[in-house]
Amino acid sequence: MTRTPDKAAPRRIVVAITGASGAAYGVRAVEVLRRLPEVETHLIITSGARKTLAYETATDAAAIMKLADVVYHEDDLAAPISSGSFRTDGMVIIPCSIKTLSGVANCHDDNLVVRAADVALKERRRLVLVVRETPLHLSHLRLMTEVTAAGGIIVPPVPAFYHHPQTVDDIVSQTVGRIFDLFGLDAGVVQRWEGSQQAARRARASRGAASRAGEAAGTSGGTAQPQTTPTHPSWKEET
Repeated sequence: MTRTPDKAAPRRIVVAITGASGAAYGVRAVEVLRRLPEVETHLIITSGARKTLAYETATDAAAIMKLADVVYHEDDLAAPISSGSFRTDGMVIIPCSIKTLSGVANCHDDNLVVRAADVALKERRRLVLVVRETPLHLSHLRLMTEVTAAGGIIVPPVPAFYHHPQTVDDIVSQTVGRIFDLFGLDAGVVQRWEGSQQAARRARASRGAASRAGEAAGTSGGTAQPQTTPTHPSWKEET
């Protein structure tokens, strides 16, 4: 007897947050998936990620875990997602540390993050690694090509600026949204390119807002200061 597929079955997405800088990307990824009722989020937060969350964000692992449907410990190599027979729609490691990248590239399945990624590759499922490191030396690049050759996708969190982000959250959300585009998921957080005319209108609006802010500052009393605030948010590159 042939079983009819259950059309209402959830789409299972595995999310792993590792200890690389850029914990905000992992937090936002879980938040975005929470909005999608058709998605079942399976979450791993490594010990390194817990530390980075404390260093870089105002949240913690406990708060993030409440947003996921299923949570695993990184040492649980007997978890369902460690087997290819447990069906998922893919996995994203966000952010992905160089140590984790190396583990995936070399099939060094010593924790659940790397094992689940290895399963995604062997089962020909979507695997996205959001590698947060710069500059890159030759060995880093070779690890990335190894993962790409095996079927994974490397997505460095390079910000887009055509949508004129005004906050760091705008940058993070755009990147996370584009990552989930690779899974065929749209949470409505991506500002999509609509052609040069629309881009020009946004640029004019952004310049107008900056000009009005400058005029307001100059008439608010005291000596007007030169306007040095950039149109785009300034942020410090972690190395």
